[in-house]
Amino acid sequence: MISQVLVPMDDSEMARRALEYALENHPDADITVIHVLGGPSPWGTAATSLALADDLEAAAEEQAEELFDDARDLAAEYDVEISTIIELGHPARAILNRADEFDAVVIGTHGGSMADRLVVGNVTQKVFRRSPVPVIVAR
Repeated sequence: MISQVLVPMDDSEMARRALEYALENHPDADITVIHVLGGPSPWGTAATSLALADDLEAAAEEQAEELFDDARDLAAEYDVEISTIIELGHPARAILNRADEFDAVVIGTHGGSMADRLVVGNVTQKVFRRSPVPVIVAR
């Protein structure tokens, strides 16, 4: 029985679908949404502004809060409360470092921009191949 589910989320539609899948198919599970803010990229993404922030933790929380608010609103439609985690670093590595605390990971088929996928690789593929727990890929 799956009682604890980790759902990695960015601001993509596929990540939202992964959360919907977890909410619909594991209504009795404790669901935790993880958002990973990566290191600076050559395109000057939001992570670059984190690297320049005086208070890294506060800046990370501020960037993640809108995403977490949206996730909480979606969960409320299913009458479920979710937990949230913010991590800094490489997305696949951060997800895999937390995965063994859960019974399963529910992840979207892809997320982020095309440029991010070309530079950092396919996070879903890395998580699927290396996870110590079952991975459900939602589309």
